Amino acid sequence: MLDTETVTRFYDKIYDWLIDRGPAFILGVSLLFIGLWLIKLFSRWSNSAMTKRAVNPSLTPFLTSLIIIALRIVLVLSVMQIIGIQLTFLTVLVGGIGVAAGLALSGTLQNFASGVLILLLKPFVVGDNIIAQGQEGTVKSIQIFYTIVRTFDNRSVVIPNSKLSNEVIINISKEGVRRLDIEIKFSYGIDFEQIVQIFNKTVDDFKRCLKTPERRIGVSTLEDSGYKVAMNIWVKAHGFMDTKLSFQQQLMENLKNGGVKLPGMPD
Repeated sequence: MLDTETVTRFYDKIYDWLIDRGPAFILGVSLLFIGLWLIKLFSRWSNSAMTKRAVNPSLTPFLTSLIIIALRIVLVLSVMQIIGIQLTFLTVLVGGIGVAAGLALSGTLQNFASGVLILLLKPFVVGDNIIAQGQEGTVKSIQIFYTIVRTFDNRSVVIPNSKLSNEVIINISKEGVRRLDIEIKFSYGIDFEQIVQIFNKTVDDFKRCLKTPERRIGVSTLEDSGYKVAMNIWVKAHGFMDTKLSFQQQLMENLKNGGVKLPGMPD
């Protein structure tokens, strides 16, 4: 059985604690609920703002969650400080864990940061044809840590995002059009004007050649055994290789039908 003196001392300690720490405790709890409510409002606003700014859909929930978690951690630590809970040991512990995790995951974190930059700055998007890390192909997927490129011979190449953000990327389809360059050598006995007529006819008849920018045809090199004629024409970026192969085949047939002898052709 508890005697009257013990109960009195117990209530006195509770009373002293309420007088000494009660206001801070009430303030801390109030700030906790208000802070959680404000963070919830901020979450809704953040989602709406990112949607309006056309932020990548795969990045929006991740960034929102990351910001919300960080704000909640700051809120809890602030409330603990207001209530009077000593954070010295906790701060050292969290700092040590953070340093260890950072060292262990340095490569992963670099890929993550690079993925965020790629999704925000958009140097390329899904569907673009790019050349990166010695690989040429179509971007099939952009993830937080890596990007998947499908090469034109149907290989799936997984490239870490850190490699894409720190090195040269050639986006060969972003502009929508590409220049097709062709150079052929002829003997001096073949009239240049005849070649120009055949080249122009081939371009005019080939439906995948664009009218603008304008084509360019001219003599690129003069040699002892003949001269080279270069032609620059513009085609759509997507399907570039198929267009090149078909056009070169048609050009060769037109030159042959026009009586123009190409190097290596039998007399």
